[in-house]
Amino acid sequence: MKLATIRVNGTTRAVRIDDDKAVDLGESDLVTFLRHSDWAARAANADGETYEGALDYAPVVVAPEKVVCVGLNYRTHILEMGRELPSHPTLFSKFARALVGAYDDVTLPASSTQMDWEAELGVVIGAEVRHADTEQARAAIAGYTVLNDVTARDWQYRTTQWDQGKTFEATTPIGPWLVTADDPAVAPQGLSLSCEVDGDTVQKADTGDLVFDPATLVAYLSEIVTLVPGDVIATGTPGGVGHARKPARYLQDGSLLVTRIEGIGETRNTCRLETR
Repeated sequence: MKLATIRVNGTTRAVRIDDDKAVDLGESDLVTFLRHSDWAARAANADGETYEGALDYAPVVVAPEKVVCVGLNYRTHILEMGRELPSHPTLFSKFARALVGAYDDVTLPASSTQMDWEAELGVVIGAEVRHADTEQARAAIAGYTVLNDVTARDWQYRTTQWDQGKTFEATTPIGPWLVTADDPAVAPQGLSLSCEVDGDTVQKADTGDLVFDPATLVAYLSEIVTLVPGDVIATGTPGGVGHARKPARYLQDGSLLVTRIEGIGETRNTCRLETR
């Protein structure tokens, strides 16, 4: 199944995406919907109001409690940055205001000149989980989505802590939907992932290159904090980021950023320079 949050008449609705329409799930957004312990059955059996035609996709998760990101998690990216493979995940966080919808504009902050792309597989939590083993962690995953961790490199590397470069407002497209973990179209290991900037393929990888897979990340994070429905884990980006190029390349006003994952879908965002 594909589940999403769409904008309708000045508000948002959680929906199931069918081939030619969206079916209302009875809640205002997907985070609220996933709090039902039987959300999967509710989604499969939903027969509420339908929405047809062009849909306005909000971030697939609106105001999640947590967005946890993983750095240095693709072998190729680690090597291109001149680092050794990690023994533990490198973690940082985003605030919810960083998120935008799958087709919304991405804001390039006026205070940065080094905005970079990072195509990522997003994991959405569907059940509360704490101190999980691998099987419990896997069972807590609602599904997978597309995300781009657009990053202000000049802010990221001001200090050894990365958050300031990672959570600028309206910089992180996510969506357009999550594909539930039981869908045969997805398996977290072995999905083709790519990123295009103005028609140029700048990143192309396979999620099988992840050092720490989704279930391992969920289990690890659950040792630190309780994960709850609607939480997002951004699993890291592969090689090909602009900052590592010679010469470096960054997103510009008007750049078209397309992030695509096999079996899930794509985000397509125009980058716009912030006006104050």
